[in-house]
Amino acid sequence: MLTDRRTFLAAGAAAAALTPFGLHAQRQAAQALTSMTGDVVPISREEYQARIDSAQILMAEHDIGAILIEPGASLTYFTGVQWWRSERLTAAVIPREGEAAIVTPHFEEPSVRESLKIAADVRVWNEHEDPLAVVAGILRDRRVTDPVGIEETVRFFAVDGLRRAMPRVEIRPGAPVVRGCRMIKSAHELALMQKAADITIAAYRYTYPRIERGMTPGQIGTIMNGATAALGGNPEFALVLLGEASAYPHGSGQPQQVRDREVVLMDCGCTVQGYQSDISRTFVFGEPTAEQRRVWEHMHQGQALAFRTARLGTPCGAVDDAVRRLYEGWGYGPGYRLPGLSHRTGHGIGMDGHEPVNLVHGETTPLAVGMCFSDEPGLYLPGKFGIRLEDCFHMGPRGPIWFSTPPPSLDRPFD
Repeated sequence: MLTDRRTFLAAGAAAAALTPFGLHAQRQAAQALTSMTGDVVPISREEYQARIDSAQILMAEHDIGAILIEPGASLTYFTGVQWWRSERLTAAVIPREGEAAIVTPHFEEPSVRESLKIAADVRVWNEHEDPLAVVAGILRDRRVTDPVGIEETVRFFAVDGLRRAMPRVEIRPGAPVVRGCRMIKSAHELALMQKAADITIAAYRYTYPRIERGMTPGQIGTIMNGATAALGGNPEFALVLLGEASAYPHGSGQPQQVRDREVVLMDCGCTVQGYQSDISRTFVFGEPTAEQRRVWEHMHQGQALAFRTARLGTPCGAVDDAVRRLYEGWGYGPGYRLPGLSHRTGHGIGMDGHEPVNLVHGETTPLAVGMCFSDEPGLYLPGKFGIRLEDCFHMGPRGPIWFSTPPPSLDRPFD
């Protein structure tokens, strides 16, 4: 999965779900499939507290007095709170010492507390008050004099408001703390990601034989999402690109239908307890052409090379570099030029579909145990077709470990 353009392209699947076709497909999936999540264990309160403890250790190492976090995956990761962003600030303040605090509008407090998983000082503000003054009060009460770290997705108005409320406090990036915790997945997190991947593969196997000539991307996505839900996953996206649209990583707004001897590219994923899968498969409806087979095999080898190159201590960028050298030897590129690989080889993944860091040229972060990535060095031929295989892996003590195993051939996309 690449970026949020897939949200626009997957909207057709959401619309198709409301049609008689969509409702029928959902009922069929519900009748044919059973949930795979009966053995899933949610993240415990003790695990949430351990994350706070780890963050506080990293704050001490990086001379940070506290971190500020807005709603999103990082807020959920540290506190359990599942909330959204609006003009009304809800945020967490995690100090280097002492209890964490939640800031939220007065009328939202009961709702915010419903998902709170840690012991925390909850402070509220009313509509006529400045929420950043409340944040400043927490920092003063915790006697924070060292720099305040800002989680990298926090919006400018919050940072600017904190500067105005506490002009003498230094503001720093909070990435050394937040990334330092979130990039390294625990065994429990890896198990949840494995379950999400297993569900996505099972949904693919259900969907594949039900694809028919003339189907639209929305109809195929509806079958896939219905199967994912029946299997116990929370469908996140089902991007389907047909024919020439597959040559453009995020597809085309032009009408598309399944046609004989044309490419079908599917990029789908789900969440289990907030942890994501992201798997792409490309196949041909009917008999593939010699060119389609050749490009599929090239991409298959590129994906395998990326996996082999991902060794502990290797800079993340070296994985991307190795694939581009291979592709350039076959006449693709050079670099990001088309026909060839126009995007990075892979992205980090976890609670977000895209997390730091990436398998991209110039990234110097060394690969370490617990890091998770997609492996998707697609090949795109404008005006013709594209091939993208995507499987995710995590770094184990002896090297990379697949969450889902790449297919053996173009003719066996889900073996």
